[in-house]
Amino acid sequence: MDSLPDAILQCILSRITHARDVASCNCVSKRWKDSTPYIKTLYFPRSSFDNPSPSGEDGDSIIKRMVSRVVKLEELIVYSPFSPDGLASWLSLVGQSLLQLELRMDNLADNEDLHESPSKLDYVGAAKNLVSLKLWGVLIMRSPKWDVFPNLQNLEIVGARLDDAVLSAVLHSCPALTRLLLLGCEGVRSVQGCSWIRVPETKHLRKLSISNSAGRVYMVDFGNLSALEFLCMRGIQWCWDAICKMLKMASEVNHLFMKVEFTGDYDALQPFPEIDFVDFFNTHQKLRKFDMHGAMFAALCQKNSLKHVDSEFVIPYLEEVVITVRSPLNAEQKMSTLESLLKYGKSLRSMVIKILEMKSSHSSADDFFDEICRFTYMNHNIVRIQ
Repeated sequence: MDSLPDAILQCILSRITHARDVASCNCVSKRWKDSTPYIKTLYFPRSSFDNPSPSGEDGDSIIKRMVSRVVKLEELIVYSPFSPDGLASWLSLVGQSLLQLELRMDNLADNEDLHESPSKLDYVGAAKNLVSLKLWGVLIMRSPKWDVFPNLQNLEIVGARLDDAVLSAVLHSCPALTRLLLLGCEGVRSVQGCSWIRVPETKHLRKLSISNSAGRVYMVDFGNLSALEFLCMRGIQWCWDAICKMLKMASEVNHLFMKVEFTGDYDALQPFPEIDFVDFFNTHQKLRKFDMHGAMFAALCQKNSLKHVDSEFVIPYLEEVVITVRSPLNAEQKMSTLESLLKYGKSLRSMVIKILEMKSSHSSADDFFDEICRFTYMNHNIVRIQ
C-alpha cells in the first residue's frame, strides 16, 4: 500500500463505509488519514457508541467530528442514538452534498417530540439535495418544517406514528418522488399500519408499496397515478372498496404484487368476492409480472370467472406470474385458471406455483397437488413448483 500513488490510495479508502473502519484507517499513518476525507459514505451501526469513548466524547460529537473531515459526503446512515442538536450540527456541515440519508430516529415513544421545536424531523430539511430519504421509528404528528426536496425520488418510512394530513404535507414537499414505501405506519385512526391514506399529488410516482401487517386499511385516496409502474399491496385485511380503488388507479402498472389475506369491514374477516378473470386482465393490459397470493388467486378462480371469454381475448404482455396456493378448495376452478393463464398469456415465459402450508385431512389436498404436479410436468418449460 505504501508504494501506491496518492490517487489510488484515496480511491481504495473512499470505498470504506463503516465508521469504525474509517476511524481505524486514520490511525494507520498520516498518509492514510489524509486520504479518508475522500470517502463518499459513512455508516454508524446501532452499537457504535455502546462503549464509552476514551476521549469522553458523546456520539453526537464523534459523528460531527468524522463528517466534518469529509470533503464531499454523499451518503450518511445513522442507526446509533442521536439528539436533535447533534443532527442539526452534522447537516449544517454536509447537508448540501448529501444525496442519501438514512436515520433511525427512535422517537416513537417520546411524547416530548410533539412539542419540541425544532424537532429531529425539522432538521432533516437542511439536506435539500437529497435523492433518497429513509426514516425508521419516527414520530410525525405535525408537519415538519421543510421547504421542498426538489430532487427527492425515494422516500421510505418504516415504523412510524403519523397523522393523515401530515403524510400529505410530507409528500407535498417531494414533487419529484418516484418511489414511496410505507411499512408499519401507525396513524391516529388505525390499530397499526396505514389505515387511511390520502396523497393528492402523485403524478410522478412510479413505485408504490403499502403494507399493513396487523391492522386494517380502510381508505386510500391518491391523485393521478398515470406514471405508476409497480404496486405492492400487503396486509391482513383491506376494505374491499380500498382494494378496488387501488386496482382501478393502477391500471397501467407493469408489476402488481398482491398479498392481502382478507377483506371485510371492521372486525369481520371475509374472503375476496369474485373477480372476473377477463375483466381484470382487460383493465390491466400492460401487466408484465403478477404476484398473487391466496385470496387474490381464489377470487380469480370462481366458477363464473371464465364463462364469458371472447375468442379474441388475450393477455398481451404478461411474462411472469407467481401464484401462492394455500387451500385445495375449488380445485377444479383453480386448475382451470392456471390453464387459462397459459392459454391466453401469449408472452408468458415463467409461472411459479408456491404451495404454502396447504393442510387438509381430506384426500382432496393430495388430489389437488397431484393435478398441479401433472400440470407442471406437461408445461415444464414454463411452469415450476416452489
